Amino acid sequence: MTDTLSTAARTVSAAPVATPAEPAGTHAPVDAAALIADMGRRARAAQRALAQATPEAKTAGLMAAAAAIRNAVPAILAANAEDMAAGRARGLTGALLDRLALDEGRIAGIAKGVEDVARLADPVGHVMEEWDRPTGLHIARVRVPLGVVGVIYESRPNVTADAGALCLKAGNAVILRGGSESFRSSRAIHAAMVEGLTSAGLPADAVQLVPVTDRAAVGAMLAASGLIDVIVPRGGRSLIERVQTEARMPVFAHLEGLCHVYVDGAADPEMARAIVMNAKLRRTGICGSAETLLIDRDAAPRMLAPIVTALLDAGCEVRGDEAVQAVDPRVVPATEEDWRTEYLDAIISARVVDGVSGAIDHIEAYGSHHTDSIVTDDQATADRFLAEVDSAIVMHNASTQFADGGEFGMGAEIGISTGRMHARGPVGVEQLTTFKYVVRGQGTLRA
Repeated sequence: MTDTLSTAARTVSAAPVATPAEPAGTHAPVDAAALIADMGRRARAAQRALAQATPEAKTAGLMAAAAAIRNAVPAILAANAEDMAAGRARGLTGALLDRLALDEGRIAGIAKGVEDVARLADPVGHVMEEWDRPTGLHIARVRVPLGVVGVIYESRPNVTADAGALCLKAGNAVILRGGSESFRSSRAIHAAMVEGLTSAGLPADAVQLVPVTDRAAVGAMLAASGLIDVIVPRGGRSLIERVQTEARMPVFAHLEGLCHVYVDGAADPEMARAIVMNAKLRRTGICGSAETLLIDRDAAPRMLAPIVTALLDAGCEVRGDEAVQAVDPRVVPATEEDWRTEYLDAIISARVVDGVSGAIDHIEAYGSHHTDSIVTDDQATADRFLAEVDSAIVMHNASTQFADGGEFGMGAEIGISTGRMHARGPVGVEQLTTFKYVVRGQGTLRA
């Protein structure tokens, strides 16, 4: 979601006319603050019940939710077809339509992701550390749920299931606010999840979806301190900046994925070409897609032309500096803004740098601290890159498209946190908990 959002919660006094991209019936006059307050109170009650649920009960509920998603394939596909038609009418780019699109395989993947989360170890109640004091006290630091999590996300309907499953596994209730582009798809997935959860005896209000597309709901969520404990935004820079400015609760910031691949002079040429192609073109619309290619000046005579030509021949626009432009007349001159741009499309910026020092300097100047990768057979150079690049995820000889909680063995993720507090990188089940100290005595008194 990269468009500018409403800056404050407001009471909607007139119902706008529904357009192909805005589902009919979702813009009826509504008091956004009252709506979110009601959802928050119900979420709080559900979370108290959920916090006491056994690991077995949560696992059963999520497995039932996954089964319900599989059974709802026709309904989800029908809803997604409407969203896709509206998206085309609205002029969404191919990359954004790819984010939005569902088919039987992707829905099966969504259900499998819920099952993978269900099978994870339950973090709630886990004793992180414990010790005894000379006073006779026994002290334990124990994982507990965060409470009520608010998730504001863009056009990827799979987030509905991923976020719902992760929050529930960690004992949290969640309020989901998806983008208008994916509203019908998200609503169908959410309905299936709730059907499964309630069939297993878990509270329906543990996973709620904001039932309107009106953007005033975003402002109301950000102001709902005391009802929502943490906000997770997933979207463009304008959304993230707004949430960080207006939120009255902690934020897990999922900033744009301005990811880099640096090809070192000691890289294997075929490995470098394969990694760059995969990192950029496997799926261009995800946050782990590489947006900038950096090539060591020592590697340029051997590797620059093959990599750039392969990208161009595959239909990827290359925007390069003078050295890159000299390789192929199809290369477009890069501007200063290109080094700061998350394209989310078949476009990549490319430049030649002076070794690993030049690559690190470029990433520090332009990167978003999301995911950056080095391709090299020199272990010392790789170690320096991994130590000095200050990103949530740093990689050696691997595609940046592995920046994903599922690929990390976390079942799924609620986002990639680019901040430095509490959670960094993929936010999974463990990162959706906090802790408390449990202190046991035997009539122990302080002297």
